[in-house]
Amino acid sequence: MNPAIALPDTSAKRRRRGRLQLLLILAVVIGPMILASAMYQWRFWVPETRSYHGELIGTGQTRADLGVTAEESRWQLLVTSADACGQDCQQLVFLARQIHIGLNRDATRAVHGLASGAALDADLDARLRREYPQLGRYRLQLPIYQQSTQQSGGAQLWIVDPHGNLVLRYDSRSKGKAILDDLRYLLKISQIG
Repeated sequence: MNPAIALPDTSAKRRRRGRLQLLLILAVVIGPMILASAMYQWRFWVPETRSYHGELIGTGQTRADLGVTAEESRWQLLVTSADACGQDCQQLVFLARQIHIGLNRDATRAVHGLASGAALDADLDARLRREYPQLGRYRLQLPIYQQSTQQSGGAQLWIVDPHGNLVLRYDSRSKGKAILDDLRYLLKISQIG
């Protein structure tokens, strides 16, 4: 008769290896989510650079929060002015139209508009109607506008998405090329409008 040969306990080794593999899979799957949550919560390893040129509006504000009532289902370059559209406002209206033209094949996905807090004088109104026939015109409710922007005077240009959400804001010193680049990028990545 053959004496019983003692075999090493391979089932315990396999069990340990299986547990190790399970822990590695969980670490690979759940680890990045935990790391991303920690980065967001404690603001570490957050890149300092950005790819846009204007001021990002990340507060969930809409066009209505500016005091502008408009039903528009396309991207919009909206110029706002608390007064009757002075020189800086007129420059931004011109810039908005040029950016709209610069979109080329995507021009049908966007519109440009003006919202002013005061009535325009007759000469300026006639000139805007003649030179900018596609310019949308809206009334700006000053109390709401002044409360939401808390900015001192000056015309501003806003990029508004098709749902009416404010995306980016520019002042009158902004360069048209930078705004056009931002809008092109938004149209490229957007699934709406």
